[in-house]
Amino acid sequence: MSGDVLRIGNASGFYGDRFDALREMLDGGPLDVLTGDYLAELTMLILGRDRLKDPARGYARTFLRQLEETLGLALERGVRIVANAGGLNPAGLADAVRELNDRLGLHARVAHVEGDDLAPGGRHPGALTANAYLGGAGITAALAAGADIVVTGRVTDAALVTGPAAWRFGWEQDAYDRLAGAVVAGHILECGTQATGGNYSRFAGRARDLRRPGFPLAELHEDGSCVITKHPGTGGFVTVGTVTEQLLYETGSARYAGPDVTARLDTVRLTQEAPDRVRVDGVQGEAPPPTLKVGLNRLGGFRNEVVFVLTGLDIEAKAALVREQMDEAFDHAKSRPAQVKWELARTDRADADTEETASALLRLVVRDGDAEAVGRTLSSAAIELALGSYPGFHVTAPPGKGTPYGVFEAAYVDRGEVEQVAVLPDGERKLITYDGPARALTDVEEPPLPAPLPPGPTRRAPLGLVAGARSGDKGGDANVGVWVDGDEAWRWISHELTADRFQSLLPESRHLSVVRHVLPNLRALNFTVTGLLGQGVASQHRFDPQAKGLGEWLRSRHLDIPEVLL
Repeated sequence: MSGDVLRIGNASGFYGDRFDALREMLDGGPLDVLTGDYLAELTMLILGRDRLKDPARGYARTFLRQLEETLGLALERGVRIVANAGGLNPAGLADAVRELNDRLGLHARVAHVEGDDLAPGGRHPGALTANAYLGGAGITAALAAGADIVVTGRVTDAALVTGPAAWRFGWEQDAYDRLAGAVVAGHILECGTQATGGNYSRFAGRARDLRRPGFPLAELHEDGSCVITKHPGTGGFVTVGTVTEQLLYETGSARYAGPDVTARLDTVRLTQEAPDRVRVDGVQGEAPPPTLKVGLNRLGGFRNEVVFVLTGLDIEAKAALVREQMDEAFDHAKSRPAQVKWELARTDRADADTEETASALLRLVVRDGDAEAVGRTLSSAAIELALGSYPGFHVTAPPGKGTPYGVFEAAYVDRGEVEQVAVLPDGERKLITYDGPARALTDVEEPPLPAPLPPGPTRRAPLGLVAGARSGDKGGDANVGVWVDGDEAWRWISHELTADRFQSLLPESRHLSVVRHVLPNLRALNFTVTGLLGQGVASQHRFDPQAKGLGEWLRSRHLDIPEVLL
C-alpha cells in the first residue's frame, strides 16, 4: 500500500457491467482497493424475485464468476476487494466466496456486512424488498480485521469508498470534511466509465478513443482531497467535464446526504491537473441526518404492450381509428385493463425514401393486477384487428403474456432502528454504531448569481452547443444536471435556464414540480422533476423509464443563445 495515498478503483457500475473489468483494473496498474457497485433500485427488485425462487440466492452471481478468474491475482498484488454484490444475501455470497477460495486453494480472508435488510419482521407489509442504505463503517471494521474481500448488502454507493478511506487514514466519525471528500470521490467512481468519457454529452469531435473507456480510480489523500484518473493506456478520457457530469448524476440539492456524512456539493472544486487527471478538493461536510433512507420494492401488478406501425399518409387518422377499435374491444372484454396508456411517436418523414422512415409508432401499454387482463385480453383485441383496421396494419411484435412489474418507494427510519453488523473473517460479529450528532436536512440558501451578460446579438440554436448535461432517476423522480465550461456561459445560463424555462423546453414536466439547485463552483444547475417516472424504473411508466435521455432532449431544444457563446 502506498504511503500517503489510497489508490482506489472501480470495476463495476451496475449488475451486468463489463465482465473483464475486474481483471483489467488489477492488470492495469497499482491499486490498494478495488470496488464494485452492483446494486440499483431495479437490481434489488430483480434479486428479490430471484430470492422468491430460491432463498439461497439474492446476490449478484456475476461477481463470483469474475472473482474465480481474478482472486489469486488480487491476493498476489495485495489489492483488497470491496463490493456490494451481496444484495439481499451478503452472508450467502460470503459463504460462496469462501467455497471458491477453498476450491482454488487460496487463503483469502472474507468478511461481510449485514443489517440493511428490514423486510423480516413485517415492518414494511407487502414489500418484496426493504433495505436501509448503510454507510461505510462496517466496511472499515472488516478491513481493519484483515479482510481481503468484503461483500455487503445495500450500502450507499459512496460507502464503498468512505469505508476503505476511513480504514486507511484512521478517520473518526466526526471527520466530516474528510468523509465528505471521500463521498464525492465515491460518487464519481460509482458508475464506472461514466467518469472516463462513457455517456459523456460532449463526446462529439473528441480525438480520444471512446469505444472502450477505461474504468476510473481515485488517488485519495488523508485530507479528503483526491485526483480522479485511470490506468495508463486505457480508452476514454478524464476531464473536468466528465467529472462534473458524473457529480451531477442522480443528485439533487447542494446537500448530498448519506449515513456517514452530508457532503456539500456547492463546495467542490475541480481542477484539470494534467491530461486524464482531475483534482477534487475543497469539499466540506456536515453531520449526517438522523434517519436512514430505506428502499422499498413491491410487485405492482402485470403489464403488457403492443406497438402499431403506421405508415405513410393520414397518420393521425390511422392512430385514432386503432385507438377507437381497441377501446371498443376492451369494453367488450371479460376484464378490461385497469390502466391503458397510448403514445404516438412521429418518427415518420414526408416523401421518405425507405418504408421505415415513412412510419410512425403507436405504443399501447396496459397494466392491471390480473395477468389475464393484460395478456389474453390485449393479444386477442390487437391481433383480431389484423385484416380490419387501418391500411398497412402491422405491429412490431405480437403481444405475449403479461409480465410482472415492480414499484419503488423511499421511506426513512431512525438510524437507531437499524443494526449494522460487520461479520469479520474469524466469524466475530461486530455491531456498528454511530455516536455522533445528527443534523436535519434542509435546503441551502440559493447563492448569488453572477452579473448577466450584456445585451447583444443572439442566434436560435440548440442548448447543447454551449452546455453539457446528464440525467437519471431516483425512484419516481428524475434529475437533470446542466453545466457549462466558462464564466461567460455561466453568466448567461444561470439567468436563462430557470425552472420555468426548463418546463417550457420540456413540456412533459409542465404539470410537475421542478426545483432548480444552483452550484456555482461547478458552473452547474441541477433540476429535480418530481413524479416524472411514476413509481420508479420497474413500473415502466414512460418511454425512457430511467430518464437517461432527458438531458439530451433538453440539449437538443432550441433557444436564443448569445452569439459570443457560439
